[in-house]
Amino acid sequence: MFDWDEENIGHISSHNVTPQEAEQVLRNNPADGGAQNVDGEERYVDVGWTDAMRLLVVITTARGDLTRVVTAYDPSQAVREFYLRTRGRLP
Repeated sequence: MFDWDEENIGHISSHNVTPQEAEQVLRNNPADGGAQNVDGEERYVDVGWTDAMRLLVVITTARGDLTRVVTAYDPSQAVREFYLRTRGRLP
């Protein structure tokens, strides 16, 4: 389950990403981009494809039993190359 509200929906929409796209990336076997600690909160970085073959970076955190998308955006060229190197090909 995902934790959506006006704040995180508005934030990702500023990057032209929809909640559905972010959820698709997380369900489509993304590459693990590691974890980061931001102000004491553990955040997880995933890189993967939407159902429409759009490559996105999605950053999440756990909120109880829910997954909260903190942000999602198109990857830089370096991140795109990282993904293709780790996966070896398109899905």
